[in-house]
Amino acid sequence: MTTLTLSRRRFLKACAASAAVGAVGPTLLFSGAAEAAANAHDTVVFLFLRGGMDGLNLVVPIDGSDRTFYEQARPALQIAASGTYGALPLTLAGGAATGFGLHPSATGLRDIWNNGQLGIVHACGLLTSVTRSHFDAQLSIDLGTPGQQGGGVGWLARAMNVQPGLSGAESMPALAVNSRQPASLNGTTRALTMGRASDFALDSGAWSWQKTRSDSPAGLRGVNETLASLWNGSTGLEVGGQRADASLRVIAQQTYGALPAGWPTGGFAEQLWTIAQSIRFNLGLRYATLDLGGWDTHDGQGSAGTGYHYYQNKIAELSAALAAFHNELAATGHLSRVTLVVQSEFGRRVRENANRGTDHGYGNPVLVMGGAVNGRRFYGQWPGLNPETLSAYYGDVPVTTDHRRVLSEILVRRMGNNQLSTVFPGYSGYAPLGIVQGSDLALQGAGMAMASQPALPAADPPSQPWNPAQVGGRRGYLERLLSDPRIIRHR
Repeated sequence: MTTLTLSRRRFLKACAASAAVGAVGPTLLFSGAAEAAANAHDTVVFLFLRGGMDGLNLVVPIDGSDRTFYEQARPALQIAASGTYGALPLTLAGGAATGFGLHPSATGLRDIWNNGQLGIVHACGLLTSVTRSHFDAQLSIDLGTPGQQGGGVGWLARAMNVQPGLSGAESMPALAVNSRQPASLNGTTRALTMGRASDFALDSGAWSWQKTRSDSPAGLRGVNETLASLWNGSTGLEVGGQRADASLRVIAQQTYGALPAGWPTGGFAEQLWTIAQSIRFNLGLRYATLDLGGWDTHDGQGSAGTGYHYYQNKIAELSAALAAFHNELAATGHLSRVTLVVQSEFGRRVRENANRGTDHGYGNPVLVMGGAVNGRRFYGQWPGLNPETLSAYYGDVPVTTDHRRVLSEILVRRMGNNQLSTVFPGYSGYAPLGIVQGSDLALQGAGMAMASQPALPAADPPSQPWNPAQVGGRRGYLERLLSDPRIIRHR
């Protein structure tokens, strides 16, 4: 029998380490010294629009039969096809019309599109699992395992764990700018989670004791300075304390600053500014994630125009901050190695409800932007808004492209990460859409040979709308939908 003896000093040290680790979180136990050389690796930024963003009023049909169906379904919430508060037309690089426009508040996104650095994937989302629960859909996307939520490890954590080129000495290989760690980073202790760099410090106890300040009494050593000298043992808590202290020092040593002139104000812009700075500081950042909530617009959604329109304000917040982030990366020379993905857990119902809002839907656009994006194009298959098409999905835009197909292409072509069977267990049949530049690699893992991704309806060129004549007309399309096993499970 082994007797455990613990001196009073070691007990106090362990308690201090435990308190510090608890204060800064369990995902900080990785950091070494910050790197100094310029980095040449890519970074993926995943922006989760939590709440179910209404993609149909962001990417708006502006002509043809879909425009007619859209106006019939949304008499109060429709975005005008033209005019002062009309949709901003999206054209291809050669000037050809696409039949779609952006919400009039999305001028920043429109400019990125016109620069050829924004691509949009039509009708994207959870192809193999249909749910209209925020919690189930968000968790399915965070974990990367639609319909199977028992694993508990997030897709970003798995991607980082098998990311080529990581030596283990990186100060910040993954970052969540959030008040809490998202489920996408569950399963790793190498990710850092912080809401603001300025708040990333031990702040328990009396304010005057927390750290040495310019007005502190002569000879005072604050808690932050004192605890570091105590973490020199080999117990698990002390080792954890050493790593937590290293993480705190990494952030403290960087020159994180306030929002610069020209940026929009607000918390979302601050989050993106934190990521932009972290990329520039060369801390080994490969994966970053952040959230923007407030998209659950069941009532009082608004559209566009004078006066108060909730949705209009949300789109303006989203577009302005993304444009500032994009321009910052371009100005500092980092745009070519950063790819940003914008996704929500699902879209909204096509038809507006009686409360001048929209209810939970299904398919939604996914935005991909960056210097290596083959932009100013639409990708995936657009099924149209004919009520006959939507009826099989209870009035929703169906999903025709699995969101994992988009993320997989970015992993392979931009990150050089071909471990798709590890990152997305159960996903097979990957084929690139062509949305980003880069080289295709031989895929590792069972069932991951590159193949054509099955989708409904039959594939068309990315920039072309779906032609019902190609699949036997509306009747043939409906027959295919109703015989699809995914719809049977949903019904």
